[in-house]
Amino acid sequence: MSIPGLSFGASVLKRFIIIILFCPFLSSAQYHGDSVIQNATLENVVHYALQRNPLLINSSIQQEISETSIRSKLADWYPQVNFNYSLQHNFQLPTANFNGQYISTGLYNTSGMQVGATQNIFNRDIILASRTAKDVRLLSHQNTSEQKINLAVQVSKAFYDVILTMQQLLVIDKDLNRISLSLKDAYYQYKAGITDKTDYKRATISLNNAKAQKKNAEESMKSKYAFLKELMGYPPAADFQLQYDTTQMKAEVSLDTLQTINYNNRIEFQLLQTQKNLQQYNLKYNQWSFLPNVYAFGNYNLNFSNNNFLKTYSRSFPNSYAGLAMSIPIFQGGKRLQLVKQARLQLEQVDFTILNLQNIINTEYQQALAAYKTNLYNYFSQQENVSLAQEVYDVIQLQYRSGIKTYLEVINSESDLRTAQINLYNALYQTLSSKIDVQKSLGNLSY
Repeated sequence: MSIPGLSFGASVLKRFIIIILFCPFLSSAQYHGDSVIQNATLENVVHYALQRNPLLINSSIQQEISETSIRSKLADWYPQVNFNYSLQHNFQLPTANFNGQYISTGLYNTSGMQVGATQNIFNRDIILASRTAKDVRLLSHQNTSEQKINLAVQVSKAFYDVILTMQQLLVIDKDLNRISLSLKDAYYQYKAGITDKTDYKRATISLNNAKAQKKNAEESMKSKYAFLKELMGYPPAADFQLQYDTTQMKAEVSLDTLQTINYNNRIEFQLLQTQKNLQQYNLKYNQWSFLPNVYAFGNYNLNFSNNNFLKTYSRSFPNSYAGLAMSIPIFQGGKRLQLVKQARLQLEQVDFTILNLQNIINTEYQQALAAYKTNLYNYFSQQENVSLAQEVYDVIQLQYRSGIKTYLEVINSESDLRTAQINLYNALYQTLSSKIDVQKSLGNLSY
């Protein structure tokens, strides 16, 4: 599910997390003023994504929507003032029976104005809105924080993935240079009659394979670069160059594997705790359904009437009153009891969901830690492999030029060296990626 915070010592990743944590207090003119990024380091790329990712912006807008919804509910605590106006002309006057005689009543033209006010004193809907406002705001903020954490992880991995492909291209370019030199050696030896066409053709095959591998890496780079820009919310037509230090990256693979899980650090756990608080209020809300609704009211009425339309407003008949109203639900067929029972069961569900989440977090941490340890071991092994493969290639290349080794062995050693170098960068990416997973599973990321 999740991973922990990025605690990369004095590393680049640690610095970018610190920047993110304090970004509300820092100047971000570079990102607000310009649509392009000037210095595409990891921390700046993540910062840019947190400012411009469309889905994250939508989440921030949703926070504002939640805030307006809270305020609209709380507005019911204020006095509610209304004004009503009416003007009526009777074509036929109403008839009433008075002492056995039928007589017309009223006047042909009537008008009325009313100003009324009500003030809620006890209303469970408004009380619920008041008491849950803080938790609703917190829940909205936590949802946004969760999206920020997931986005930072995605952007970091995408950043490393692009760098990995760039390093692979550099390895392939170096390999192309080696194969080109080998091809020349094989060609000159063939021309000198030392070898037949076999070595020359094998060198050509190796060169073609390396070119095909380079083309594949270049196309892969385009798609990975596009994915990173998508996560950042970066203009598709604009470009930028990633700034990185592979030496620094290699120094950042270490991680304290003795850390213990603190469930409260996980944003998912915090979300469930907030949801539990809201569910507890939902239980109280249903219990309050047995209590009356109470409100005060007051009205001022100004009535006018006259048979002559032009003199309708010549005389007024005011009246006013104020009072207290209360409505008490007495019997609703047991509906309220069932709703209270339902709310209790829903609260119990949240408790078991929290317990299940703890189990998931523990499993996730163990899986992430196991993957990190495996990848770290593989990374150190690949470092040794690169050193050995380079040494083997250098020796075999000299022996081939001396006529001791066959060209097939040169090709094999070149392939081993290229594979070892590419595997090294793959291992570096997987180690850094799994390190982020471990830190996220520990809940060390926060925004």
